[in-house]
Amino acid sequence: MDDDAFLKQFEDCSWPYAQWHHRAHLKVAYLYLRKYPLAEALQKVCSGIRAYNKSKCVPEGPTMGYHDTMTHAWVRLIDATLHEHGPAETADAFLNRHPHLGKKEILQLYYSKELFTSPRAKAEFVEPDLAPFPKATQ
Repeated sequence: MDDDAFLKQFEDCSWPYAQWHHRAHLKVAYLYLRKYPLAEALQKVCSGIRAYNKSKCVPEGPTMGYHDTMTHAWVRLIDATLHEHGPAETADAFLNRHPHLGKKEILQLYYSKELFTSPRAKAEFVEPDLAPFPKATQ
């Protein structure tokens, strides 16, 4: 499936929930970052994931559902990688070239478990407490 078709299915909430995994989240972030500046891409990713989750009746709770800090962190890491290494011909090609983005554990370099699992971090973006995110160079 090409990137435009994938993004359309995400936006109209028809993307199969069984395929809504980490890589699909990253693809959404990459595709919005290719189209919009960081602030606008962040807004679109965050609101899009919330709308998608709601359409699929994803339960919200302390350990499930939308996590604002996690979403912001991944968008920022993809943005920095995109600025450092440039885009690829597709979202999948970009993610294949940067396998570190597929490793969820990478966020442990930036956040303590205590902060990352806090109710505040789930509800709103909080800056990392262990190391700053890489800066997107232009």
